[in-house]
Amino acid sequence: MAFLFLPEHLISTLVLLLVPALYIKCSRSKNPLQPRNWPIIGILPSLVQNFHRFHDYATDLLASSGHSFKRRGDLGSAIAAATRVGGVRGGCLVGGVHLPRGWFFITCDPANVQHIFTSNHANYHKGEGFADIFDVTNGSLLTVDGKSWRRQRARYNRALSSPRFVAFTTKYCHDKVEKGLLPFLTHVARTGNPLEINDLMGRLVFHLYATSVFGVDPGLLSLDMPPVHLVDAMDTVMEVGLVRLFVPAFCWKSMRRLNIGLERKLATAQAVLRGFAMEMIDRRKTSSTHIGLQEQATASSVDILSNLIDDLDYNNDDLLQAILIATMIAGRDTIGTTLAWIFYNLDKNPHVVSKIRNELAPIVSRKETIIASDPMPFEPEEVKALVYLQASLLETLRLYPPVPSERKEVAASDVMPSGHEVCARDIVIISLYSMERWLLKDGAMLWHVPSHKFLAFNSGPRLCLGKDIAITQMKTIVASVVWSFDMEVLGAQVIKPKLSCFLQMKNGLKLK
Repeated sequence: MAFLFLPEHLISTLVLLLVPALYIKCSRSKNPLQPRNWPIIGILPSLVQNFHRFHDYATDLLASSGHSFKRRGDLGSAIAAATRVGGVRGGCLVGGVHLPRGWFFITCDPANVQHIFTSNHANYHKGEGFADIFDVTNGSLLTVDGKSWRRQRARYNRALSSPRFVAFTTKYCHDKVEKGLLPFLTHVARTGNPLEINDLMGRLVFHLYATSVFGVDPGLLSLDMPPVHLVDAMDTVMEVGLVRLFVPAFCWKSMRRLNIGLERKLATAQAVLRGFAMEMIDRRKTSSTHIGLQEQATASSVDILSNLIDDLDYNNDDLLQAILIATMIAGRDTIGTTLAWIFYNLDKNPHVVSKIRNELAPIVSRKETIIASDPMPFEPEEVKALVYLQASLLETLRLYPPVPSERKEVAASDVMPSGHEVCARDIVIISLYSMERWLLKDGAMLWHVPSHKFLAFNSGPRLCLGKDIAITQMKTIVASVVWSFDMEVLGAQVIKPKLSCFLQMKNGLKLK
């Protein structure tokens, strides 16, 4: 009798084999460059396979899909989509079809970017998940929305636009270049030892921001190059943060609870950052000396910590720590990362170095006392009007944006200018690349490019408050180094981005 049921078993087996095969065939994109969209887990297998080259992977996806790409993200998103929260299933109607939560939308379309950052910016916020991922900065300007964000931004705007703050930061930048960076480079040139420019620029910018945020000089530009635990800790926060952004939340939260893997490394880094921030807060509260006797009166009244510590809105040590750490990371990592890429680009384009020197020559000729053998520091005011130098900086920011992607969460269902529909709680990722150029035909003025086409300093209401200060500092540093030294990238180096929220160099950059 068992023989009579053999056809039924055979048919059942064929169905079990054919249905998945047909689904796989139908779900496979007609474009071979686009990943397969699997049931439940979406494109998670492709994401895991390419995570080591995530920035290039995102660029490939966008290039092969008309500048915008929408798929289900990960297993955690699928579980969230199938879970009732407060008795209401998450999701929305798109084209008459109910879509569960957990989709993400990647775009680099300038029209979409303008819509997200400017035209309908209130509908695209950081979201609670972002603050959870970057918990060491939770409560800071980087992670909050709504009233808290507006209040903090107004407070920062007053502090950063203060003439005393601008004067202090520009003077300190010049002094640190003159008395710290140039003597260090002179010593390296005399010894003939290779120079790791990525590390050096990170230390220099850490100096600038430790002073402007806390009012302290960390002393990291000494010839013995002491270890920088704070800088390493900031790097760890951004590296693990990128993993948290794309790994299902229950995975990294479980690792955090068990204190294993990357989460253990992150916990150590966060303890270092919080410990330093708390030390600075306590020192300021007890009016301890910092920087030096001559500079104390100036620095202690203009740095960010001094502006916040007596404000009742920030009378909370945990919040103050988060704000100070976020400010340090935002400044140090963006400028330090960009400076390393600038010198890499200059080595590849020696004609640009010649043109920058030609632009600097009239300034040098007006200086009264010049010793040809001495390095030449430039004043911030002297380099502000140099358009070719600024164009070279902007081109580097275009090619290597320090923050290569922005993440937003959708508040309410919306339709993009590209026609793509997004639902509440979908994740929107904006990839920062653009193909613009910077000089007008006569070369005397910079071409104005709207911020939604050039997101290195963000766009819309969240446009970077420190943009002008950052550009002035970079121009001061690059002008002083380019005029005084010839630099060459050592051969046999693999130059590629690190897996981080910032586009840092994975293996550094050695020069001679």
